[in-house]
Amino acid sequence: MLYVGLDVHAKESTFAFLADGDPKPRTKTVRGPLRRIVEELAKIKEPFELAFEASNGYGPLYDMAAKMAKRVVVAHPGKLRLIFRSKNKNNPADAKALVQLLRAGFLPEVYVPKPELRAWRRLIGHRVRLVGQRTRVKCTLRALLRGVGVEMPKGLWRKAGLAWLEALTLESRGDTLMLKDYLAHLAYLNCAIRRAEHELDRIARTHPAVVLLRTIPGVGPRTAEALVAWVGDPRRFASIKAVGNYFGLVPCEDSSGSHRHFGHITHEGPAVVRRLLNQSAWQAIRHSPHVRAVYDRIRRDDPERRKIALVATMHYLARVMVTMLRTGETWDPEAHGRPAACKPVEN
Repeated sequence: MLYVGLDVHAKESTFAFLADGDPKPRTKTVRGPLRRIVEELAKIKEPFELAFEASNGYGPLYDMAAKMAKRVVVAHPGKLRLIFRSKNKNNPADAKALVQLLRAGFLPEVYVPKPELRAWRRLIGHRVRLVGQRTRVKCTLRALLRGVGVEMPKGLWRKAGLAWLEALTLESRGDTLMLKDYLAHLAYLNCAIRRAEHELDRIARTHPAVVLLRTIPGVGPRTAEALVAWVGDPRRFASIKAVGNYFGLVPCEDSSGSHRHFGHITHEGPAVVRRLLNQSAWQAIRHSPHVRAVYDRIRRDDPERRKIALVATMHYLARVMVTMLRTGETWDPEAHGRPAACKPVEN
């Protein structure tokens, strides 16, 4: 068996080849885009396994390499840094490290979703970025009006408020120009968000799991679709406890002997899902007595534990949602959120 480690970069990539019985790997560097990497892999005549780090755009390389290689391993960059540390870091050294770990069977893998799932994730992220841009434009508009001493009406972003902004003329021609530009940008972002949400709604209708998760009070379509898209196969987790680690909702730990110290959450995994879980957790606290009880139990009537309780509620919701995806059962408040006692969803 031939083992191939690949250190991928935009302009050049380095291969490391290591066969069974070889003491040291040999390296080769190719220049050019993804096409050159695929051409180099196509030259390999014997069965081989390939390993490379997960990075932006790893999906197309995985799809094409999987048609040629006996096995393709996409390595977790964060865990690789923990396993392999070197002061002599360069492309050939990274490729050699990958191929040696691949042959030894110590390479930490990441879950590689299907192409349609990756496209769904990209669209979800696109909508989140558009909403962030819209929020920044609104804040800039408010700052502009405050800066020139204009009193703003309530409901500024509603239909009547936007009509008032369109008819507004400021004393300075430059300020008026900025106002019109910001309003035009805001109108564009509103249209772009509507288009993205329309497409996301169409995709969600093809996924019964999104409807299933929306049975949880406070969980809307955007949170449900994001969790379904990033979880993919809910049975890929060794245990439900691993869900919090995947979404970066568990605290960092620095313990030694009997001394245990926990810090902030790790923030690993998709930040998009954490942001949406944050919003859904507040809604669930307001609309579900059971979720409110979970929040209150952790908060202990201590205002300083508010953030801790919120993150714990987010963690709880994520675990419940993945359990529901595994069992196909809806949320039942009388069962205190225990999916084993939930009712099956109707088709």
